[in-house]
Amino acid sequence: MINFPPVGTGVTELFGEPDRLSLLSQAAHIVILDDELANVTLLTTMLERAGFSSITGMTDPGRLPALLESSPPDLVITDLHMPECDGFGVLEMLSGLINTERLPVLVVTGDGSTDARQQALTRGAKDFVTKPYDAIELLLRVRNLLESRVLYQDLKKQNRTLLESANGSTLEIESTRVEMIERLALAAEYRDDETNEHNRRVGALAAKLGMAVGFTPEDAGLLRRAAALHDIGKIGIPDALLFKPSGLTYSEVRVMRTHASIGARILGGSRIPLLQLAETVALTHHERWDGSGYPNGLKGAEIPAAGRIVAVADAFDAMTSNRPYRAARSVTEAVALLRLEYDQQFEGRLIDALETIVTSDPAYTVASSAAASVS
Repeated sequence: MINFPPVGTGVTELFGEPDRLSLLSQAAHIVILDDELANVTLLTTMLERAGFSSITGMTDPGRLPALLESSPPDLVITDLHMPECDGFGVLEMLSGLINTERLPVLVVTGDGSTDARQQALTRGAKDFVTKPYDAIELLLRVRNLLESRVLYQDLKKQNRTLLESANGSTLEIESTRVEMIERLALAAEYRDDETNEHNRRVGALAAKLGMAVGFTPEDAGLLRRAAALHDIGKIGIPDALLFKPSGLTYSEVRVMRTHASIGARILGGSRIPLLQLAETVALTHHERWDGSGYPNGLKGAEIPAAGRIVAVADAFDAMTSNRPYRAARSVTEAVALLRLEYDQQFEGRLIDALETIVTSDPAYTVASSAAASVS
């Protein structure tokens, strides 16, 4: 297993918190438009050195409509005076996203006239900087615009969840919330076709592991449903990271890790046993037996049993499923890799129990062979 560096001291991982806003902002997609290639290169280099990891530069605004379809931006930086299609034309092309998605546009131009500034701001630009600009000031403006963008997206998701909840029956509000969250988890799963039904499989295997280590049938059934919600926090992770076919950068890993705390927050505050258990699972399924996991660095028996069990079930299912960056591994290979983490990443007795379950049940070996053949 790869051991990523731990999240730094003081880093918080909840909706709207400063560190999370900064991390998500650095992973945001920034588009730079300027007819002078040197200007595009200068801005791109400056932003990359500041930690921004997804930047698309272009000198031809005619390419913008196709880009909006394939990879929508989180911020557009545009010049005003360009041949064929100027910055005002760019603002017109972006007007739909500006009005409905609050897409921020930063105009960076050598035209500092009052008329140019007023026209740009009237047509939807959120900020206006004249050349030559101060690099630090420009970076601060970029960060402010992106953090506002992230906050808007968070608020939009929370409002959607509240609206759906409010449409349920008042007398059945808690049961409605359970169904809503389960459907939300299903929606999160459908974002990634490569892991279709991953949540259901993790839940089923977690229940079997629970029974193997002494859970009652009732508790194992509860764990099955709770485990299926373990990755619900990925609703709050940008698609650019979830779908990235290559390895993640350190900053991207820190963003991805926030899904544990996001999931706990989505599920938290309920008096329903299922959601209380699901909150625990979401928060702790990436803790490690040796104490080097996240988000809280719990060690050994400090990690709730449900979190320890789901960690093993999740890892096994991930290994035996196809991923954009590798093919599915066989049951034998997956168990061997898990054994390398015996009483390190995972509790040893759970690996023993998992090996007994998956090697004695033909359903696992058949499924593993089918996945490998598809790849």
